[in-house]
Amino acid sequence: MKDLSVNHLLGIKYINKNDIDLIFETADQFKEVINRPIKKVPSLRDITIANIFFENSTRTRLSFELAQKRLSADVISFSAAQSSVKKGETLIDTVNNILAMKVDMVVMRHERPGAAHFLSKNVKASIVNAGDGAHEHPTQGLLDSFTIREKLGEVGGKKVVIVGDILHSRVALSNIFALQMQGAEVRVCGPKTLIPRYIDSLGVKVEPNLRKALEWADVANMLRVQNERLDVNYFPSTREYAQQYGLDKELLDSLNKEIIVMHPGPINRGVEISSDVADSQQSVILDQVENGVAIRMAVIYLLASKIKQ
Repeated sequence: MKDLSVNHLLGIKYINKNDIDLIFETADQFKEVINRPIKKVPSLRDITIANIFFENSTRTRLSFELAQKRLSADVISFSAAQSSVKKGETLIDTVNNILAMKVDMVVMRHERPGAAHFLSKNVKASIVNAGDGAHEHPTQGLLDSFTIREKLGEVGGKKVVIVGDILHSRVALSNIFALQMQGAEVRVCGPKTLIPRYIDSLGVKVEPNLRKALEWADVANMLRVQNERLDVNYFPSTREYAQQYGLDKELLDSLNKEIIVMHPGPINRGVEISSDVADSQQSVILDQVENGVAIRMAVIYLLASKIKQ
């Protein structure tokens, strides 16, 4: 059996194209499993996984939990909001206490960029980064690419525009790394204040005009404005943002071609995307959700098989 080149999934920038291909091949098999009447396989009956979320998350946490249960792993979930972390316990102490219960793998979301990387150097367990601050969200980057591959046949050669709050988005960075690694061309579009200064160094062009960006693209990934991370006003008003960078049906239908519309969720309907676009034939948002479970099953399965070696 082929192996991943890494013992942890900390970010897309730490893996290679062969790893992505292996994850996708494995996810193809698991997608068949989750569409059967009996959706479980006994692959990880002897593996215990801890989900540690220091930031609120509904969709990612549920997706990981479902993926783990589909693989028959033992799962413990831990929300830092109700924990001793609030009493001043350090990250390493928290995780080591959990590992003392004989946990093999930790899936962690943390508000600090680099937290998963730091943990991988300090504890004996396989670490999966479920989002570290505004840095990376590797399983989201993988499931987005996997969805494009499913809908368009391949990722290589495709043109993808990522629209919205690039500055605060871990989804954007993981998408850029994953798409470029597979040979796609990436552009970003959004208010100048929400485009990071380093974007040129990633080989990504900025297209400030949404219509031009959509006319160029095969795929539009519409990111939500991360209001919880905005410490100052980056644009005049939500209404003005929606007028300039929101995708509605009128704009979508006026393009001279069909494009795929993606969104990592949760959606601010009527801001970055209108309801009739979110629910349209061109939207693959619910496919992304389904593929998220298959991709996370694949990642966990492949990392767990390295633990067993």
